[in-house]
Amino acid sequence: MRLPSLPPALLWGSSQAGSSLTLAATAWLVSGLSPSPLINSLLPALATLPVLLPLQRRPAGYALQLAAVLALLGAGIGQLSGGVPRAVLLPLCLLAVLLFGLGLEMSQLPLQRQLLRWRGSTIQGLRRGTDLGALLGHLLTALLFPAALQFAPALLLLLPLGVPVVRGAEAPEEQPPAGAAAHAIPFSRHAALQGLLFGSLFALLPLWVRQVGAGNCFDFGMVLAAYGLGRGVTGLLPSLAGPLRYGLMAALLALGQLTPGWATVLLFLPLGALAAASDAALVEAMAQLGDAPLRWQVLQHSGAIGGLAGSLGMGLLSQALGLGLALPLQLLAFLAVAWPLGRQALRPARR
Repeated sequence: MRLPSLPPALLWGSSQAGSSLTLAATAWLVSGLSPSPLINSLLPALATLPVLLPLQRRPAGYALQLAAVLALLGAGIGQLSGGVPRAVLLPLCLLAVLLFGLGLEMSQLPLQRQLLRWRGSTIQGLRRGTDLGALLGHLLTALLFPAALQFAPALLLLLPLGVPVVRGAEAPEEQPPAGAAAHAIPFSRHAALQGLLFGSLFALLPLWVRQVGAGNCFDFGMVLAAYGLGRGVTGLLPSLAGPLRYGLMAALLALGQLTPGWATVLLFLPLGALAAASDAALVEAMAQLGDAPLRWQVLQHSGAIGGLAGSLGMGLLSQALGLGLALPLQLLAFLAVAWPLGRQALRPARR
């Protein structure tokens, strides 16, 4: 594969920045289009739904992500003009996110493997690109508003990796045997359980910031940026046992109920560091799989399945009980799984 003469980590990080900006901007846009917790929880659910589909993984799927961002850019312009009704904008946003998720699921693993063939490219470098890219995307979410000003930079960030893919400049990717696409990635119930926790936490975060916290898009973006920055400094954490990590996350969420404004934003720094440490521990326990990109993909794939259940579950509960109970319910969920999830060994098995 011949891509522009940019470091693989930079190409990957730019793509991740565009992805995080796209998803965060869409989440904030939808929270303004509908106050329903259930409707808002559909957005992350649709983004992760493609992990359940028997898709053929190929780099060309990246083109679907570009098409989705173009559709979202149109939605942002339509909202800004005031000439497009919400009844049109809301379904358009939901369908575009589904399309984006399809492209992400199809292209992420083959593109990552192709980048790793480059001289000097490592999985650690790509992971750093992922974390730094997500941080940049979330900072841009905070600084750019309205949506029309967010989706245009998102498209530009996606293009460095996307243009050669769309042009077919990469070498053909070896395809798995017919019928094997849906079974290529093992399933981990522990990663799925962790995904359920974080899926339910972030599913209603934009709506919670907007309605309960009386915040704006800047506040929402800074919460996400603080979380991403925390993920980047996880190496500063002391070694912690699994149950203690999840227990500390629960304590941070409890403290967030008592602290106002920027203090709550700052709590997402250690929360991000603890989450990244938990991710690394789960991936390390999958050493028997060998392939580093595959291990991270197992974490993302199984976590997305759990996140799908978590986001819909939290949406249903918040719809029935009220949005104000979303974070207290999340606190109870972290406490409930702190011991079993932290103590049990990860044993991925093929589905």
